[in-house]
Amino acid sequence: MASRNRVTVPEAKEAMNRFKYEVANEIGVPLKQGYNGDLTSYQNGSVGGMMVKKMIAEQQKRMAGQ
Repeated sequence: MASRNRVTVPEAKEAMNRFKYEVANEIGVPLKQGYNGDLTSYQNGSVGGMMVKKMIAEQQKRMAGQ
């Protein structure tokens, strides 16, 4: 099955990638470049979930400042 995860703004792809590794490091998930099949789905999901949580919090701060 083809991946459906696409960056809406292609210019942000590298920043999103750095953000992913930053979040993984913060929560203690040993994410590395390349193959990460040794990680559990819980670990991988926690990285994505925390990324979403941080992005929503940042947007809420921006909206509150308007």
